[in-house]
Amino acid sequence: MQISEYTKASHEAADLATASYDFLPLNGTDYVEFYVGNAKQAAHYYKSAFGFQSLAYAGPETGVRDRASYVLQQGKIRIMLTTPLHSDHPIAEHIKKHGDGVKVLALWVDDAFDAFEQTTKRGAEPFMEPKKLTDEHGEVCMSGIKLYGETVHLFIERKSYSGIFLPGYEKWNPEYSPESTGLLYVDHCVGNVGWHKMNQWVNFYEEVMGFRNILTFDDKMISTEYSALMSKVMSNGNGYVKFPINEPAEGKKKSQIEEYLEFYEGEGVQHLALATDHIVETVTALKNRGVEFLTVPNTYYDDLLSRVGHIDEDLEPLKQLGILVDRDDEGYLLQIFTKPVEDRPTVFFEIIQRKGARSFGAGNFKALFEAIEREQELRGNL
Repeated sequence: MQISEYTKASHEAADLATASYDFLPLNGTDYVEFYVGNAKQAAHYYKSAFGFQSLAYAGPETGVRDRASYVLQQGKIRIMLTTPLHSDHPIAEHIKKHGDGVKVLALWVDDAFDAFEQTTKRGAEPFMEPKKLTDEHGEVCMSGIKLYGETVHLFIERKSYSGIFLPGYEKWNPEYSPESTGLLYVDHCVGNVGWHKMNQWVNFYEEVMGFRNILTFDDKMISTEYSALMSKVMSNGNGYVKFPINEPAEGKKKSQIEEYLEFYEGEGVQHLALATDHIVETVTALKNRGVEFLTVPNTYYDDLLSRVGHIDEDLEPLKQLGILVDRDDEGYLLQIFTKPVEDRPTVFFEIIQRKGARSFGAGNFKALFEAIEREQELRGNL
């Protein structure tokens, strides 16, 4: 599908405009922290199902008395799973309200003190005043600001640190170490916000963090017979970090965004898109390990090549796995979405492979959202 808003010329012009002065330079996603009810079991799930490797641990054995955190890594992706050790801990309140979910989107910066100053003076609400953590491996500087719902951004400066993860964490070396499934890095991270709140957070990313709006999808583009939503994609200056922001739109029935907001009990991170260079092999490995994916009717593939043009991949494996394909002016992409990974219909993952495309699969929205609606109907939430 060709997306007129996203031409190569306009993208290059935006790059030139932001290259002159980027007051919040970002090197990428440092890590994503989930608050979960049982971090040890969650870590085992992400290792066995997704192929993450054990990296670091902090807990009572390392001198941390109130929580336990397990850090996993695959490619450049780091996820932290944290659980409280007492019922009156603030993290326990977060889990009670939201269930397991993303609390922290940590961004890798060269100067955490400056990142805090630049964002707070532009209106960000502080979450963590700048501080330094030290151990025998050096120094890490951290700061943080509040985001939508109870989500936060942390700024992590680690140029003077050679340790495994952060001060206070020890290398975690369990015997169980499954093979990687080929996941490489966080492609983008999607947030769901409340009714008529999307533009508020678009303005936040533009004014407070210096991002730009690179794509806009209205309820005419993202709709089915029953439900609709609106979305804007925000990107930092160098394009290393992208945050699409969704809000509900009026429809005949309850949209996936409304369902998320109801069961998460507020705004928050809907899904992480994880990149791979070999999506057929990655998705095959994930399915063999028990990861469940949304499915689309086989008729989706009947006219696929006439819609997207030539692709390098054989069509039959894509059809068997349920992988979607879309094209923009710069190439094509392949993508597939898991079912929610919690009992609450909230957080899920996207697996994506880009073959030049820099968009987000607009041509797949109808088929994807109809698949989500089928799951909503099974849950009685449509």
